[in-house]
Amino acid sequence: MTQETGTIDQAILRRAIGLASSYLLTDTSTNPDGGIATWKTGFNRLVDVVVVLHHRDELELVTFNEASKACSECWSVGGTWRGMEECRQGVKEVAAKLKKLLDEPNRRTYKGHKVYAPNNSSTT
Repeated sequence: MTQETGTIDQAILRRAIGLASSYLLTDTSTNPDGGIATWKTGFNRLVDVVVVLHHRDELELVTFNEASKACSECWSVGGTWRGMEECRQGVKEVAAKLKKLLDEPNRRTYKGHKVYAPNNSSTT
């Protein structure tokens, strides 16, 4: 957040969200007992900021897409690495928050624009 305007720098937010899958690996490998919980808390808090931006009508499509992409990457990591299957529950929780922001009724667009989805790489 900038002190001058009170706005959230979404480029920095996107960078942090984009690192979610890296933090998933790091947190769980450096702290086997609490790493998943730490990662889950951090990822949820980042997406909570995305939700706040949406409610303030400030959320940029590229930020939403970065969060969606991070969910996809974390889902893949959670299913690929042994012992990380429970991470997928954390991804489901985050994805549910994002899904609520999508346009009704199809939940495939955000403010009329296609969004990133693992099976839909052609976002606009």
